[in-house]
Amino acid sequence: MSKERIEAQTRAWVNEVVIDLDLCPFAAPSLERDALRVVVTEACSAETIADALIAELGALQEPEAEGVESCLLVVPDGLEDFLAFNAFLEVADRILEDLDLVGVFQLASFHPDYRFADAPDDDPAHYTNRAPWPTLHLLWESAVGRAVATHPDPSGIPARNVERLRIMGSKALAERLEAIGSSDAD
Repeated sequence: MSKERIEAQTRAWVNEVVIDLDLCPFAAPSLERDALRVVVTEACSAETIADALIAELGALQEPEAEGVESCLLVVPDGLEDFLAFNAFLEVADRILEDLDLVGVFQLASFHPDYRFADAPDDDPAHYTNRAPWPTLHLLWESAVGRAVATHPDPSGIPARNVERLRIMGSKALAERLEAIGSSDAD
């Protein structure tokens, strides 16, 4: 599948799931400001994915990236297995530590098979972190701080999302994600 199609599906997911379901109240304003970058990497091994992450963290700090508040680093190959993806998150956290970027960037994660350890397999809550492709979301800590400061109840967002998704149900959410993943957008 082309990088363009994967990027289009990822952007459709941001619009049709993250924004339309109001899972992140900060996403729409970020898109309006053109402050979200989507990068699809061809890396497919833990080592090359780590290199892609390091490169993107560097690129976000370049003057050309001024105004970019976050980046979705999409990894279509190499982390399809959720357990491998989850294990890679430890590598990603170590990279932030090694580069002295803890407190500069936050890392969020999304995966087509995302599961919270303390929830049943069929819990719709998993869809808060499900995306068409394994994705690392790199966020400037300063941008997160500004966004959270303007929200009346940032700590209530996760519980509200879980409640909303449980009302919708796993079937409807799976269908929405499947429709995005099978779209022919290029």
